[in-house]
Amino acid sequence: MIQVKMLKKAMTGNYIVPAFNIANFEILKGLILAIEETNSPMILQVSESAMNYFTDDIMYGIVLGIRKKKLPISIHLDHGHSFDVVKRAIKLGFDSVMIDGSTLPYKENVRLTKKVVNYAHARNVSVEGELGVLAVANDEGLLTDGERFTSPEQAKEFVALTGVDSLAISIGTNHGINKYQGEPKIRYDILKKIEKEIPNTPIVLHGASLVGKKYIDKINENGGNITKSIGNENLLKNAYKTHISKINMDTDFRLAYTSAVREYLHAHPDKYSPRDYGQAGIEEVKKCAVDRITKICKSNNKIKK
Repeated sequence: MIQVKMLKKAMTGNYIVPAFNIANFEILKGLILAIEETNSPMILQVSESAMNYFTDDIMYGIVLGIRKKKLPISIHLDHGHSFDVVKRAIKLGFDSVMIDGSTLPYKENVRLTKKVVNYAHARNVSVEGELGVLAVANDEGLLTDGERFTSPEQAKEFVALTGVDSLAISIGTNHGINKYQGEPKIRYDILKKIEKEIPNTPIVLHGASLVGKKYIDKINENGGNITKSIGNENLLKNAYKTHISKINMDTDFRLAYTSAVREYLHAHPDKYSPRDYGQAGIEEVKKCAVDRITKICKSNNKIKK
């Protein structure tokens, strides 16, 4: 299992494997350029909505193309919410899947995750489960701490009952662009307790985009209107020293791409070719990915040549 080997190496190597989402072809291209420049392993993640966007036939071709590059890349289903979606991803050639039952009652989450583990492992595909709820900050606020954060004791039981290869936990990060209310904070105290309970299981952190102010500003300076976004570019600077072996980022690359495209079109109102402004987006995605790889994940030059 490609991803299991990646994460186990990261656990003992004091670095994190970057898990970056593909939203369109240009972001995919920028991420691959970043891998080649940094000599870093990477997990390319595809959500169900992204699978639908590409369509299965094209997605299958993308998977084959990535494999031909012979780079240390794992192709992973992000936030699969049903058994059918998991089967679809495996059929398309993904080597790893996530089954997200975190919003289900605990026993149902265990049952669904175990079913996926049995199916996937029989096909040499690794499985990530999730325990604890990641929210999106909004005007009504976030869920209470007791509802959101992962229980260390329950994490131990969940891993034992399901047999997952890695576990996504909730310790303070959130999905989306409006990630926090008030001062962003990671519950490293909870993380340490979880590490003690599942010392041999790679830990995954979702919603890890930093939401850089420079991207928000550039978008707004060139016709955008993003008024509610709170990030913190220093929030995860010490995460590589923990058992977190995989961090998920998606929003950062959407922002990087959009900011570059808006800036290009504003500066070149006569341009209309998607390849012109698309190239500007690709380059900005690559820069963003290189920054996250080198400053947060510390995974650069971890590929043995």
